[in-house]
Amino acid sequence: MPPSFATCDLCDAHKNDSSADFRVMPPVFRDFGGVRKFCGPVVTVKCFEDNTLVKAAVDSAGFDDTPAGRVGKVLVIDGGGSLRRALLGGNLGAAAAKNGWAGVVIDGCVRDVAELAALDVGIRALASMPLPTEKRNEGQKELAVQVQGVWVRPGDWLYADEDGMVIGASRLI
Repeated sequence: MPPSFATCDLCDAHKNDSSADFRVMPPVFRDFGGVRKFCGPVVTVKCFEDNTLVKAAVDSAGFDDTPAGRVGKVLVIDGGGSLRRALLGGNLGAAAAKNGWAGVVIDGCVRDVAELAALDVGIRALASMPLPTEKRNEGQKELAVQVQGVWVRPGDWLYADEDGMVIGASRLI
């Protein structure tokens, strides 16, 4: 069952928030996954044209079991906005779907667009680029990242729907 929220309603409820606990992502991301509406607690990776840590993340469990049930997480990748290499393709997208990730948000590119569109996972990125990354085993995980000028921290909650994406310092719904 899809989550019940609207980013417009969340913005209406938090439009006067001056604490920086509520943030709105700029409208530069495109939908690539088969799921258009998703939310969950954030896991972060920072990498530049090297998806070694992206692969490790999507190959791991993408959910938390809670007393209220299973909650899918959202992987937020600070790829430095690079349009030169794809950080996620069909194989890694399939791993994210198989391992229960609610979504993947990439400040960078994806590839294998037709394959990603068929997957049961939300995927947002800046663009598509057929060129894969280099594997240099570089990058960092579980740290605060800045994605298109917006701070995103591990444990924040990301909400994405047809109107855009918002970030809460804690669960909003």
